[in-house]
Amino acid sequence: MHKIAIGVLTWRATEVPIFKRFLRMLPAVCLAMGMARAAENPFIGEWKLDPSKSRLPDEMKVESEGGNKYTFDFGAGTERIVVDGTDQPGNGGTLLSVNAEASDTWIVERKKDGRLLIRATWNISKGGRTLTDYFRGFQSDGSTLSMDYVYQRIGGGSGFAADWRSIKETINSPYSIRVKEYQGDGLSLITPSQTKNVKFDGEDYPNEGPNAQRGASASIRRVDERALVLTDKINGKVVDIEAIGVSPDLKTLTITVQIPDRDNPNVMVFERK
Repeated sequence: MHKIAIGVLTWRATEVPIFKRFLRMLPAVCLAMGMARAAENPFIGEWKLDPSKSRLPDEMKVESEGGNKYTFDFGAGTERIVVDGTDQPGNGGTLLSVNAEASDTWIVERKKDGRLLIRATWNISKGGRTLTDYFRGFQSDGSTLSMDYVYQRIGGGSGFAADWRSIKETINSPYSIRVKEYQGDGLSLITPSQTKNVKFDGEDYPNEGPNAQRGASASIRRVDERALVLTDKINGKVVDIEAIGVSPDLKTLTITVQIPDRDNPNVMVFERK
């Protein structure tokens, strides 16, 4: 389990014609400024995810340890949880709870500093071959990230205990990323959940924001003028490597996320706003 304020201006009647002429000129001015910034640094700007061109495959592992005790691995390390609905210590300074609402339904929640980060409703099919995950992530800006996954059981196991690999992912809500300059020689990658401030010096920089995991950091290197590689770590361990590229026309940003020991990468395609 791995969004703009609009200012309001008032004008005297004599100023309205001037303002209207300015408004007619504004789109061309903004476009020219935007393209100038893009030419200078093609990554800087506002980017909106195109779900039709993106693929976000996921894998997770659930193992039974007897009774209502289970281990969960969502890709950032193992977490041992008693399935009784109580908050228990999880990875990255979070609390994880799993509640068996019914024999075929589990509710999974993660919290940090008293705030709900995610809520996922898992439904297992008759026969236990597939699991549907109604995933909701609650961002610090008040927005909700909504995704629905369908997983297929890989290998053996019974009930919810299995290796699960997604076969369908549906993105229900808009998702954006903003890229800014950082201290002159770096970049800030900003999402509703966290900010990654990185410099091109090979150093690891801690992630910031209310949803950032404890111990999470990132480093970045430049491949060429339109390609970067960002490495994410938790407590010094690499958890994913992101290849970030901008198209020749500077209108499309593609982020390919490779997680260790997984065959299929996440591919996120963004269009410049």
